[in-house]
Amino acid sequence: QLRLVESGGGLVQPGGSLRLACAASGFSLDYYAIAWFRQVPGKEREGVACISRSGATTNYANSVKGRFTISRDNAKNTVYLQMNSLKPEDTAVYYCAKHYSRFGTCGGTPSQADFDSWGQGTQVTVSS
Repeated sequence: QLRLVESGGGLVQPGGSLRLACAASGFSLDYYAIAWFRQVPGKEREGVACISRSGATTNYANSVKGRFTISRDNAKNTVYLQMNSLKPEDTAVYYCAKHYSRFGTCGGTPSQADFDSWGQGTQVTVSS
C-alpha cells in the first residue's frame, strides 16, 4: 500500500531548527516530485517547498526562502525539510505529498491540486 509518513516535528524556540522527514513505503519516491505543505486551523493548506525527481530543481514559498531547505535521499526513500531560523508564524501541521504524475515537476510554489497520497502530518510549534 502506497504510504507517506512524516516525522521530526516538535516544540522549538524562535530562531531554532528542526528537520522533518517524509518516508515512503509501498512505492519508490524517486519516481515522483515531492512537496511539503503546512496548515493551521481555519486556513487553507499552504505549499512550502517542492523538489523534483532528481533533486536538481527545488522551489519554495516566499515566506520560507533562505530559511528552509528541501532535499531527498532516494536510496533511503526519504525526503527532508530542514527548517532554520524558525518563527512563530511557522507553527502548523506539516504534510508531505507526492506529485500525482510521474512526469510532474516543481514549476513553482506547490499547489495542493497537483499532489496526492498525503501523510498524516507532523506538528511543528515555534514558541518561547
